[in-house]
Amino acid sequence: MTTRGEEELEAAGGRGAIASNGKPVESVWDFPRPPRVERVDWRIRVVHAGVTVVDASHAMRVLETSQAPAYYVAADFVDIDRLAETTRRSMCEWKGSATYADVLVDEHRANEACWTYRTPTPRFAEIRDHWAFYAQSLDECWVDDERVDPNDGSFYGGWITANVTGPFKGATGTLSW
Repeated sequence: MTTRGEEELEAAGGRGAIASNGKPVESVWDFPRPPRVERVDWRIRVVHAGVTVVDASHAMRVLETSQAPAYYVAADFVDIDRLAETTRRSMCEWKGSATYADVLVDEHRANEACWTYRTPTPRFAEIRDHWAFYAQSLDECWVDDERVDPNDGSFYGGWITANVTGPFKGATGTLSW
């Protein structure tokens, strides 16, 4: 019996291969649970309605089994004036309570398009006051020079790049994985 994700990983060249974006191939099924946070020195950009909302020289990414990585950027790299906090809150069993914001560019509003952890659990202290963005809600999200694909569905905010293989949790029928 094939383990979930093995077929996709092998199709991408397998563990240790280098993807077309120059990064090592990795399977979301090799990511840990509970998740871990790690710094990456990759440029992270978010563009909405032609305006750059995020331009970061590095980020923290959270890796969790079955999910595409979520990238968290320090507030210093975010055009905070483009964010409008909402009343929405959610609870992550690992990271704690998240606060959401809309992204506003003139008359273009992306509702609840980003989130932050103001007081994360100690294990995730590195992402305190960092912002993550839903690629499915915004016009363009980039890792270095690669435009990312959004995670299917509306719950997970992972960014799919050429080096990350699935299948990814989030699409219809995958929430029970």
